[in-house]
Order: sequence, then C-alpha cells, then structure tokens
Amino acid sequence: MKVAELRNLAIDELEGKLVDMEEEQLRRRCNKVISQLPNIMLLRQGRRDIARVKTIINEKRRKEVNDG
Repeated sequence: MKVAELRNLAIDELEGKLVDMEEEQLRRRCNKVISQLPNIMLLRQGRRDIARVKTIINEKRRKEVNDG
C-alpha cells in the first residue's frame, strides 16, 4: 500500500492494518523456518511496511496532541 493511501486512513484503521501486517509477518517468519517461503524479500518488505504504518500512526497522534 502506498504512503499516500495510508495517510488518508484514520488511526483506528491504521492500527487494525498494523495488527494484520504483524500477523502476516509472523506467518512469513514461520514459513521461512520450515523452508516454505518462496521469496525471502517478503520478510524485509513486511518489516518496512510495518515501520511505515507505525510512523504514520505516530505522526497522526503527535498532530492531534499539538492541535488539541
């Protein structure tokens, strides 16, 4: 998902998406251990996507605190 699309989501939606991404990342790590992960780069991409969502959540929270 692109950053512009993520920025349009509410914090609750982002947190839900974050939980889903973390679960998917866990599945990928488990598949890597049992050698069923076809593309190792998915682990790296997943970590970066999770970090991206966390960054946007923190930015939105800081903006709420400063505006409120």
